[in-house]
Amino acid sequence: MIEKMTKYSFVLLSGKAEDFLTRLESLGLVDVTRSTKPVDEKSSELFTSVGEIRKAVGKLSQADWSKDPDLERIEAAACDREFKDLPGSVSKAFARLETLMSEMAAARKACEAVRPWGRFDRQALDSLSAEGLKVRWYNVSKKKYDPSWAALQPLVEVSDNGSRVWFVTVSDDPEYSFPAEECPAPEGDLDFMQRKIESLREETIACKGEILALKKHLPELEEMAAAEEARLQRYLAEAGSGKAAENLVTTFVGFAPSDKDSYLCPEFDGMDVVYIKEDATKEDNPPIKMKGNWFTRLFSVLTDMYGRPVYDEFDPTPYISIFFTLFFAMCMGDAGYGLVLLLLGVLASRSKGSLAKFAPLVTILGGATFVMGIIFHMFFGIDISQVSWVPSWLKKCMITGTVMGYDAQMLFSIGIGVLHLCVAFILKAVYSVKRNGWGGSLATLGWTLLIVGGVLVGGFALLGVIGSSLTKWIIIVIGILSALGIFFLNDLHRNPLANFGLGLYDTYNTATGLLGDVLSYLRLYALGLAGGMLGSAFNSLGTSCLGISIPGVGIACCLLIVVFGHVLNLAMCCLGAFVHPLRLNFLEFFKNSGYEGSGRAYSPLTTGSQESE
Repeated sequence: MIEKMTKYSFVLLSGKAEDFLTRLESLGLVDVTRSTKPVDEKSSELFTSVGEIRKAVGKLSQADWSKDPDLERIEAAACDREFKDLPGSVSKAFARLETLMSEMAAARKACEAVRPWGRFDRQALDSLSAEGLKVRWYNVSKKKYDPSWAALQPLVEVSDNGSRVWFVTVSDDPEYSFPAEECPAPEGDLDFMQRKIESLREETIACKGEILALKKHLPELEEMAAAEEARLQRYLAEAGSGKAAENLVTTFVGFAPSDKDSYLCPEFDGMDVVYIKEDATKEDNPPIKMKGNWFTRLFSVLTDMYGRPVYDEFDPTPYISIFFTLFFAMCMGDAGYGLVLLLLGVLASRSKGSLAKFAPLVTILGGATFVMGIIFHMFFGIDISQVSWVPSWLKKCMITGTVMGYDAQMLFSIGIGVLHLCVAFILKAVYSVKRNGWGGSLATLGWTLLIVGGVLVGGFALLGVIGSSLTKWIIIVIGILSALGIFFLNDLHRNPLANFGLGLYDTYNTATGLLGDVLSYLRLYALGLAGGMLGSAFNSLGTSCLGISIPGVGIACCLLIVVFGHVLNLAMCCLGAFVHPLRLNFLEFFKNSGYEGSGRAYSPLTTGSQESE
């Protein structure tokens, strides 16, 4: 449900703007109309500052050396230190750590390359060079190496690993030829490279210690980020204000929930400001604040993924909460997987991390999956409608067999989809009348009557509630009334022939689109069936291993295959059960309900520590 908003227009002396915005911050209820992009150099600096601080907070939060083999030395290096510029120090420390890690990787690679050359005296090599002797370095394959090369030039074999040979030659002839290709001389010997690695390791430990010391200032950085965000928010509100009377007065436009009027108006009366209060309208483009119960609030994030409604639109969250839960459970289709999700939800609710906030949603989806899994008679890939230990009363709740030659579960999925679309058409008709009045909504009402009325009449006829003769006359009446709205009264101010042409065009689009929309709900049946068949396949594959004659091996292989298979299947089912129900709500439901979703979120001016919703 969308909360009703009140529009406030404020007029005050320009010199009072700063104090006024500070008072609005303390109230934490007024969303001030402002620019959402940098408007000048100062706001750009504030944006940059907020970004740097938030980036520093994110990096420090992720920094974890608990499994580092040098943990004790890192903690010893993390002594109490003073930092003048916390965000800058964090940025420099992580940049330095990244450089050190890169240099360490390069040094280790170079060390492995120089390892076959072992340890050698660089000064001795330099003395040979001073005497006019040149040392050349070679690395060839074992098959290509020929010991007789020692007769050509003085040769010393340094290393042989069975596949390659490393050797050097010494000659006073700078132009001599040799039947092997020379390789670059190593940067240093093995001792030199190991000392370099150890030096880099010491620097890395010191850098990690510095980061660990900075992590102690994480609360301070978070407070700094909140304060900078509040400064930016207030500055943008002030920069987005209108000035008049030769820059002597400033005007602001703000929005707040109407149920807060009794609290806000006395506060404004006590300020040195003139304000006008009026009910917000769609033309004012007020921010959208949605309210609901504990259940629907869990699904508000899904609505925000698409877009909040505009001010005169309906809140789709209650409908998404019901149908997304149902669709998710149908796509999973396995009671065993529902129990696993229930368990994960309970465990997450007891954690203290970020997973705790998703625990209620996971628990609800798990419970719905368990119920729908019973209805679809599937438990960890086992068809429980065929087993003897399931009570008969429970089997009566299961959807099995065929109806008119079609799989009952497939028809159930299509029926749920038709219900979903009918709800969409009803919402479209209701809010069309609310926006455009009865006269401007006759075409929408005609389509709603034709589709929803046709579905209801067809359902009652199939159930035998009404006879065939009465069904025929009701269909005729519905057809005539719908045709009047669709073909002749879709625009009362337009030529009837033009209305008829537009009605034909709408009929083609609706008929073809609606057929595709209905068939799209087959994915609910297909995903549930695929998950169940894959789970059953893993069960069969696992049980086939029980015939292995070696004691214990068959059971171990069976458990390994079944557990791994169901974990993999559960992960894939969860992915499909999230994406496809989301698609059915965002495309089929929103399209047929006429939902726009172009509203902006309610974001009141606050001190930085308050929550807007």
